[in-house]
Amino acid sequence: MGTANENRQQRKVACVYHFYAHYREAVLEELTRSSQHDWTFFGSPESVVPSIKKWTPSEQVKFRGLRTYYFGPLLFQFGLLRIALSRKFQDLVLLGNSSWPTTWIAAILGRLCGKRVYFWTHGWIHKESGMKGAFRNTFYRLAHGLLLYGHVAKSIGIASGFSDATLHVIYNSLDFESQRKARSKIVEEDLTAIRQQLFPVSNAPIAVCVTRLTGVRRLDQLLEALKVLKDKGSEWNLLLVGDGPEKERLQHISESLGIQTCFYGACYDNDKLAGLVAASNVTIAPGKVGLSAMTSLAYGTPVITHNDADNQMPEWESIIDGFNGGLFEKNNIEDLAKKIQQWSNLPASREKLTHDCQAVLNRFYNPKFQVKCIDRAISGDNANDLFWLS
Repeated sequence: MGTANENRQQRKVACVYHFYAHYREAVLEELTRSSQHDWTFFGSPESVVPSIKKWTPSEQVKFRGLRTYYFGPLLFQFGLLRIALSRKFQDLVLLGNSSWPTTWIAAILGRLCGKRVYFWTHGWIHKESGMKGAFRNTFYRLAHGLLLYGHVAKSIGIASGFSDATLHVIYNSLDFESQRKARSKIVEEDLTAIRQQLFPVSNAPIAVCVTRLTGVRRLDQLLEALKVLKDKGSEWNLLLVGDGPEKERLQHISESLGIQTCFYGACYDNDKLAGLVAASNVTIAPGKVGLSAMTSLAYGTPVITHNDADNQMPEWESIIDGFNGGLFEKNNIEDLAKKIQQWSNLPASREKLTHDCQAVLNRFYNPKFQVKCIDRAISGDNANDLFWLS
């Protein structure tokens, strides 16, 4: 067990990412506001992923730019090794990607210089064997501890021989407080107006997905499931919020199947996004579900995704079947259609449904709780996933 917060020594922490995406803003700002430790963030000042908007730090944040370059799948950060050797920092938090050579070297140098090293990472999605598994596990063992997004990863880590005391589940989060405020301002009349604007000639229930339009999301399966329901006499409208390389193909599939689909485009405005998601019956993520689950639940809309843990993202752990969403058998279109139909009729009052959807975020998947978990790890506490009970 760790000592009481007030007796802990504040540590100087260098946190290094390739770049910081806009959706990391809330937790990074919360880390800065925390009095537990002194954080400095390093990374590319520009987005290195063109499709993802970058974070713009506030004046209170200590941010330093790093030159960051990709050479195929390999990433090199010039200046990282200097940070690892610097006496200014006692701890080094690195984005835990094993295909980045400078991260390996920085972790080794940091340890040799007496720093505590942590990897902030998804961790294991499924248990790996052979050379791939050995490579990943060797990399993870360079760190004193892993900051993991979910319990599945921790379970696999324990099964792979890692100490449970070093595997800290910190969850994931968006700006939950801002999202909750945006949702609270919306009344039923607003939702009715949004539905009429999106689909002026149809009052059918709405399925929504807020995501990049890429093949891994398997939105073609969503369209096929809606066609199954249509053939059974249950019409649905589809709202896709996002852009991506699959847009043209999805438009073609939508037209050929006769599914009324609104391709809204990307949206980063909390108030607008809150209205779009809250006006929908259910979010559908047939492929891997990530932060889109956080977005949907924050705005009071249940989430459906597949139940194959070995092919999911950590955020799927936030979905409780029948309570705040549903889980269908992967690649089973009929089962997906069945799960969708269960959310065709929403309660007259959305208040309880919104409460149920937000409950797990309110408890775990929010920046304040995430920072508590991170602070405990940096303070040197053993991982204790039940510390919140006290």
